[in-house]
Amino acid sequence: MNVRRLAAAAVAALVVATAVPARAEAPFAFETTPGMLPKDVVPVEYALHLRPDIGARTFQGTQTITLDVRRPTQAIVMNALNLDVAAATLRGPDGEPVALAPPQADAAAQTIAFALPAPLARGRYTLAMAWRGTINGAVEGLYLDRQVDAGGERLTLATDLEPTSARRVLPCWDEPVFRARFRLTVDLAAGTSAYSNMPVAQSEPLADGGRRVAFEATPPMPTYLLALVAGDLERVETTVDGTRVGIVTGRGKQGRTAYPLATSAALLRYFNHYFALPYPLPKLDHIALAGGFPGGMENWGAIVYNEAVLLVDPATATASTRERVHGIIAHEMAHQWFGDLVTMAWWDNLWLNEAFAEWMAIKATAQALPDAHLWLRAKGQSERAMELDARATTHPIQQPVTRDSEVESAFDTITYDKGSSFVRMLEAWLGEAAFRDGIRAYLKRHQYANTTSADLWSALAAASGKPVAAIAEDWTTQPGFPLLDVDAQCDGGRRRIVVRQRPFRVPDDAGAAGVSERRWNVPVQLGNVGAGAGEYLLLREASAAVVRDDDCAAPLVVDADNVGFFRVRYAAPLFDALAARWPGLPDGTRLKLLADTSALVRADQAPLARWLALAERIDDEPRLAVWDQLLGDLERFDRLAVGEAARPALHRFAIGLLAPRFAKLGWDERADEPDEARQLRSRLAATLARYGDTATIAEGQRRFARWVAEPTSLAPSLVYAVVGIAGRHADVATYDTLLALARRAPTSEERFRAYRAMATARDPALAARTVQLALDRDVPRIIRNELLASVARWDHRELAWAYAREHADVLLADMKLYDGGQAFAAIVSTSASTATADELEAFAQARLPGDALADVRRGEDEIRTRAALKLRLWPELATTVTGR
Repeated sequence: MNVRRLAAAAVAALVVATAVPARAEAPFAFETTPGMLPKDVVPVEYALHLRPDIGARTFQGTQTITLDVRRPTQAIVMNALNLDVAAATLRGPDGEPVALAPPQADAAAQTIAFALPAPLARGRYTLAMAWRGTINGAVEGLYLDRQVDAGGERLTLATDLEPTSARRVLPCWDEPVFRARFRLTVDLAAGTSAYSNMPVAQSEPLADGGRRVAFEATPPMPTYLLALVAGDLERVETTVDGTRVGIVTGRGKQGRTAYPLATSAALLRYFNHYFALPYPLPKLDHIALAGGFPGGMENWGAIVYNEAVLLVDPATATASTRERVHGIIAHEMAHQWFGDLVTMAWWDNLWLNEAFAEWMAIKATAQALPDAHLWLRAKGQSERAMELDARATTHPIQQPVTRDSEVESAFDTITYDKGSSFVRMLEAWLGEAAFRDGIRAYLKRHQYANTTSADLWSALAAASGKPVAAIAEDWTTQPGFPLLDVDAQCDGGRRRIVVRQRPFRVPDDAGAAGVSERRWNVPVQLGNVGAGAGEYLLLREASAAVVRDDDCAAPLVVDADNVGFFRVRYAAPLFDALAARWPGLPDGTRLKLLADTSALVRADQAPLARWLALAERIDDEPRLAVWDQLLGDLERFDRLAVGEAARPALHRFAIGLLAPRFAKLGWDERADEPDEARQLRSRLAATLARYGDTATIAEGQRRFARWVAEPTSLAPSLVYAVVGIAGRHADVATYDTLLALARRAPTSEERFRAYRAMATARDPALAARTVQLALDRDVPRIIRNELLASVARWDHRELAWAYAREHADVLLADMKLYDGGQAFAAIVSTSASTATADELEAFAQARLPGDALADVRRGEDEIRTRAALKLRLWPELATTVTGR
């Protein structure tokens, strides 16, 4: 390779890139940060006391807020929602009372305001107040986490304040830019322990037999990070680099804490080293809740999880379980720096929190579990982001948020997965060392403060010497991504490579106004198969040509490591050369070639024969990520086939692709096989049964029956597949067995597994029983909220959709205000009928709040896109699979 020639081309592209006017936002400044609240009065410290009444589902609160009046004002305005606030007392810098009108609530703005007869002078004041509030059923504000199992009902008091629910607990400045200290005190019933961001400072008895617990003061932090969890809890801990690391669980569950405790200890050492900035709090608790809390929440020093994604049973844990638990702990711990120590200024920069935590979680887990090939498997999440980002309903990674009610919809695949994929691409281009040094400088400079993207670009540019902002702005402030068309010609040992970029859109409207002119600074690896990843070309214009001395016998490969967030379409001779070398291609190249080809076929920008040429080469594929891509492709095609006469032919085609590999793996584990093989066995068994392979179904049912009687008879890695096969092909007796397993399950993981298997049942009568569980309060909230979408996804969409509309009032009352858009769109999301999209639109307009409609619009677009795809692609696909 002529490295100098390629380097010269890259330098020329850099010169062009640096000449492009920057569209970057300004570095962080408090005064210019967006938000709803005035900035003339800011909180310094909240001395907060809470007195919950679990029986009455209410609480009382009192607090004294230390305020900094920055400029004269005649009103103190703060957030409050569903709080009955009594008159407040204001005292001036001299300690004397200051006249203050009773609070005036603005329900629409979710604020209260205290008017003043005369402007307050600048200085330090204290505002004391009292209020009453409600302990919620939905997971927001102060709520009750409820678990029902064979031991009865268990209630745990907990908070979930992100993004804007702190105002449901206390009157406050509920925007991320208003950092303040918190001194929390809480009254607890007898036999109850409590955990918050900081260690307990003092505990004293109360007259009723309870205790008053006071926690140490937090560092200055946003309101959404405040945490309180109280119940019948116990804790195990270790110490790492001077920090007390604990796992908090319901009583009797400590036998499943060893893995998360060891994982969090190792991760703390890793992050302390990577960030070169030690974790700043004296303790870090990981708190497991058993009921309705989904996923994890990064409260500083008191991370909250659903126990199903935190606790690990050492007797039944699989590699997949360990990877999942490690990944979510890593994500939430990364937030302790990215999000907690340094916080985005406003919600339009949410990606600074979430994308970096997601990227760091993959990075940390990949280094801890190198045989899992997690960077490769993370491309599955990236593929879903690319699928959404190719549509007209997408948005930039950094999207404008103009009011509080828009924040919820920002927590989506684009923010998390496109954002983390971009970070990965940027790190690869800058180099790991330079990128790490930039991150370290950014965190050190902005600790205990807020930032914008511009602050990060500045730090990375200083560390790398490269024009980061010129590249990053393209990817974070405009939607979509490019398709790179690649062609090359060889002559006498010299290869001329031409790369062209255009927006990749589905449907293809790349020439439309506002779309056709989009360009990206694209870091593109150009190399040859067998010669490493290659060198970078920074493509800025619509096209670029590179001429280099080359081994023309080796196929050209673009983005061999699969770190780019773009599609590649090779000219036919280049594609054929790569396909012919399939087994010898790098892992990332194989995955990218298959994924891009699938996407191009669905976008009508490549022939179906290209995908078939790759799919039929996959039999001996060693990487789980490539199999996952193939299985996902088959599922996408199957969604087009619902209700079609040729659907069984598609299923037979799928079985023909998958069965040979499953036959080589066999049903039983081997001691010397890698974990990827064990995970693949489970996936293939489940998929073959889904597509009607009778031998797989029969064996799965046989193993399920034996497992119910003898749980140790089944390898842990096969439990999910076998339980799923039993659920999909259940008769009444099997369904009742699964229901009994769910009701008496000792752990959330087992409970969720059984309910989810029931939701896949083929039998319409059993599906009709399952949808009724969506209103059963003894079913965990997480499951209730996903059941209808799951039943719909497994061939009973009309049943689930009719039930959802009939019981909409009850279902919506069980959700947070703006969750309905996502929940109802998910029920019909697999449809390929424009009539269904019309029904969803009409329902949403009539029943959902306006700020829930963004998710509905994305759902409608997905349905209409699939409907158009079905009209175009299904006839060819049906003919193809029928003839094989």
